[in-house]
Amino acid sequence: MFEKLLNRQSKTITAAAVILGAASLLSRLLGILRDRILAGQFGAGAELDMYYAAFRLPDLLYNLLILGALSAGFIPVFTGYLNRKSKAWQLVNDLLNVMFVALIFICGVLFLLAPWLVKIITPGFSGQNLEVTVQLTRIMLLSPIFLGLSGLFGGILQSFKKFFIYSLSPILYNVGIILGALFLVPAWGIYGLAWGVVLGALAHMLMQIVPVFYLGWRYQWIFDLKNPGFLKILKMTGPRTLGLMVSQLNFLAVTIIGSTLAAGSIAIFNLANNIQSFPLGLFGVSFAIAAFPALSELADKKKKFIETLSLTARQILFLVVPSSALLIVLRAQIIRVILGSGRFDWEDTVLTLQALSLFAFSLFAQSLVLILARAFYAQEDSKTPFYVGLISALANIIIALVLVDDFGVLGLALAFSLSNILNLVLLFLVLHHRLGQLDGEKIAISSGKILVATFMLAIVAQAVKYPIVQVMGLETFLGVSLQMISATLAGVAAYSLTAWLLRSEELILLVDSIRKKVLHKPEIPEEIIEQEAISEVG
Repeated sequence: MFEKLLNRQSKTITAAAVILGAASLLSRLLGILRDRILAGQFGAGAELDMYYAAFRLPDLLYNLLILGALSAGFIPVFTGYLNRKSKAWQLVNDLLNVMFVALIFICGVLFLLAPWLVKIITPGFSGQNLEVTVQLTRIMLLSPIFLGLSGLFGGILQSFKKFFIYSLSPILYNVGIILGALFLVPAWGIYGLAWGVVLGALAHMLMQIVPVFYLGWRYQWIFDLKNPGFLKILKMTGPRTLGLMVSQLNFLAVTIIGSTLAAGSIAIFNLANNIQSFPLGLFGVSFAIAAFPALSELADKKKKFIETLSLTARQILFLVVPSSALLIVLRAQIIRVILGSGRFDWEDTVLTLQALSLFAFSLFAQSLVLILARAFYAQEDSKTPFYVGLISALANIIIALVLVDDFGVLGLALAFSLSNILNLVLLFLVLHHRLGQLDGEKIAISSGKILVATFMLAIVAQAVKYPIVQVMGLETFLGVSLQMISATLAGVAAYSLTAWLLRSEELILLVDSIRKKVLHKPEIPEEIIEQEAISEVG
């Protein structure tokens, strides 16, 4: 059974995205449960502000030093060694030991400097709030050590194309945080949340070790800084790390500015962002990860490269645009169901649902940026996404500073959305200039069909929601859940029916991939589906 799971591979981008998306769905559902527990226990107040602010240093360390190195260099170098397994495992052990020693040293230095660094990150905090945030940060600095080693094991699984096992670790990470909130918080207060994060990171690592051991890895003490593979990975890390720095700069700016606003502002921003990240991770991230290997293989085949990029972008839009509409139409119901318990009151709800609407406005841009950035990476260009991302990050900070005086935390959400749209526009223009064309006609036709189907979704969802709201209101969990579920199912049905009547190529491809996974029937190649769609249009 375990061997069967390890050997599972996908033949198309959509099939791989279905696997990643299914695991992401479970992880995101656990994330929603996590946020509901946190909101119920603490409300949108100072305690959650401190908790989210304490994430900044550990996240910064992980994203810049670990994720940058592994995503940019490890997988291509390790894959090139797979025909010489002994050399490949030597590289793994060398990198594992160097990374572990480096993480222990860096986390130790950050532990000592935490009081000064946290004060810079949260200029609006003082007294007890500042002290608690420092202690939370120090506890959470254990998590990058476990996540860093886990990231290396995850890179091995991706190199072997074992996406199913790889996709399960985030689930355990959320389970750890939930266990911390349920069982450690009653005993240790807010510090129990931080230990829950550490527990989740440890579980994330342990989940990856077992299948890697099964694939043939055995630990050895190797510490060779002159290893050619290690040096090659180090060389490739720089540009990708700079690109990731841009994303961290955005969230760091939000934390700094949010700490100067009303108590609960950072919590509201993060809670709303976590909810809108549900479809972003489910569709945008899954398709981007699944398409990256194919784009890399087609980098020198311009026509096929553009076709693959276009089809993936259209599939993302087909799923993300209706998701945005549902988030906006059902924003009150979603917030009440997910977060509306305990100390999370109506004022918190109103601010969070307003922020959620502003995030949903740019969900299409956030999703397409993921695949466009990988189009540049596939062409061995990590500099362009960095420069474009830097411009967008600076725009985010400037817009946020202009808006927060009048709109508070909502100004942060609006600035975030506008900067992501700017990021998409700039990446598209640069890629269009480089490639000459980006299959614009097909994208425009598909986008038109998607918008028509989404319009029908919004009308039907609102029509179904309204009479239930009139009868049951927004006071009970059962009534709000019924409104949300009924409107969602009716809206999705209307969207699917409209897309089918419009002969949507993306719907055909998605249904076929799901049918293959569920019923184990032969999968229709994507190029055949595309040809059939073209003939139907003709």
